[in-house]
Amino acid sequence: MSETFSPARISVVMPCYNAASFVEEAVNCVMNQTYGNVELIVVDDGSTDGSVEILQRLADLHSPRITLLYQNRMGPYPARNLGLQHASGGLIAFLDADDYWTLDALEKLLSALNSSHADLVYCGWQNVGKGAPGTKPHVPPDYSQMDTAAEFLRSCPWPIHAALVKREVIDAINGFSQRRFSAMDYDLWLRIYAYTQNIALVPEVMAFYRWHDKGQISKTKWKQVLDALQVRRDFVQQNPQRVAHLPANKVYELSDGFLLREAYKAYWQRDLIDAQKLFRRALVQGIWKMGDLKYLIPALLPGALFQWLVRTADHLKEKFT
Repeated sequence: MSETFSPARISVVMPCYNAASFVEEAVNCVMNQTYGNVELIVVDDGSTDGSVEILQRLADLHSPRITLLYQNRMGPYPARNLGLQHASGGLIAFLDADDYWTLDALEKLLSALNSSHADLVYCGWQNVGKGAPGTKPHVPPDYSQMDTAAEFLRSCPWPIHAALVKREVIDAINGFSQRRFSAMDYDLWLRIYAYTQNIALVPEVMAFYRWHDKGQISKTKWKQVLDALQVRRDFVQQNPQRVAHLPANKVYELSDGFLLREAYKAYWQRDLIDAQKLFRRALVQGIWKMGDLKYLIPALLPGALFQWLVRTADHLKEKFT
């Protein structure tokens, strides 16, 4: 990050790759926030769909509040780290080029951060768009009043754009790790929680996560599960003091047990490609009991044969019931 910064400024970091359909709305959402002391650092990751031309026009329009940087197909987390290196604000927020906020989101998040003297504040969100897994607005719980370690291990507490965090916290944990591509937002929140438990909730839906058909990470379910499993394991191994109050079987359930739960979820939803990959990994890693083998052993078959076997069993069951 920059060596000097403005404590009251919010730096918004936005990676962009082929988001021409959405990026202008995302940029305008930042530029039109009711809190005025905001800069936007956009890192284009080698777009080929006209995103760069849109971004250059917007950067010229809003100069000097927008900084436009470039990298070549390195992914969103290296892009965010590059953006952080150029941030001049004492506060950091992240917004992807296909997502958006309410126009008062940053003002309300900052007000809550100041009034609660927190290091991080978070808010509610809503999935929007075709293919979204439920579009009901969601306000998360007040994790500060719960067993935060257990809740954070249970699932990623909020999406990447539903939080405002002090820059010093991001500095302290050295930004994003890049070792688990599809779970690095989850990894960031876990590592921040390991560093500080001083968090606060704004119980209002202000962040919107857009689902679409343009190659989102979140659509590759089995990879996301395996990456999320590893960041859970890393958190448990590297921060034993945070989970010392939990029984060993509970820690296992919240970390390794996640793999088989997600495998069964995919299987019962007949998402057989993901289910097969996750069953195989559970078998190899020894995360199973005897009763699981009737599902795990068939997963060793070639993919087409595994799917045929499951669908044939479904057909027979339907025929004779």
